[in-house]
Amino acid sequence: MNVTGNTILITGGGTGIGRALAEAFHALGNKVIISGRREAVLKEVATANPGMAWATMDAADAEGISAFAGKLIADHPDINVVINNAGIMKNEDIKAAPDYLVTAEETITTNLLAPIRLTAALLPHFLKKPKAAVLTVSSGLAFVPMVATPTYSATKFAIHGYSMAIREQLKGTSVDVIEIAPPYVQTTLQGDHQATDERAMPLDAYISEVMDILTNQPDATEVVVERCKPLRFAEKNGNFDQVFAMVNGSHS
Repeated sequence: MNVTGNTILITGGGTGIGRALAEAFHALGNKVIISGRREAVLKEVATANPGMAWATMDAADAEGISAFAGKLIADHPDINVVINNAGIMKNEDIKAAPDYLVTAEETITTNLLAPIRLTAALLPHFLKKPKAAVLTVSSGLAFVPMVATPTYSATKFAIHGYSMAIREQLKGTSVDVIEIAPPYVQTTLQGDHQATDERAMPLDAYISEVMDILTNQPDATEVVVERCKPLRFAEKNGNFDQVFAMVNGSHS
């Protein structure tokens, strides 16, 4: 992937990793559009970054995603990159079944169906571009699940598999498929406490390493920072049980 000269949509671009990626790509001179459900948050980020655009999108609205993509292409015909970043992460008590299904289904809709739907809506346009890319944010928990968040972990497992499969299908086209797998990062994904948790990787350090990989390894298909490698390669390294215990002894 080229890190300059793009028009990039970043979902969930109002906060956390999404905002940080948006600002990093914006600083490199890319045209960046951020999306999310909260208009006020998006406006605040765009105002802080002159030239950045924004548009609201509800990840739970299947028909709305298709309409959103159509308007996005009309308003920004040069769009050639999407970063599927929007996601939610909530604890679930399986023994409280069926009550936890509300959380499970919301998580699947936001974390898995939304990126699949948005990619499907944008892909015909991307295939006409000389260079395009679909980036999807998974998690270290795609490789070592967290017991407290089974559906979140499952959606990230699925995103990993989906990225691998469509990458192979799109081989030989103009569209790169890249998976970004963060470790436990200082964001508000699971609440305000996470943003200051010393066990989590500082957000600025994480984004710096991600951008370094994307810049210096333009053919990378997975963006896995050093902090995430113990999870990504736990099975390969033969220490899955130990890493699983580490992840589930505390937040990961």
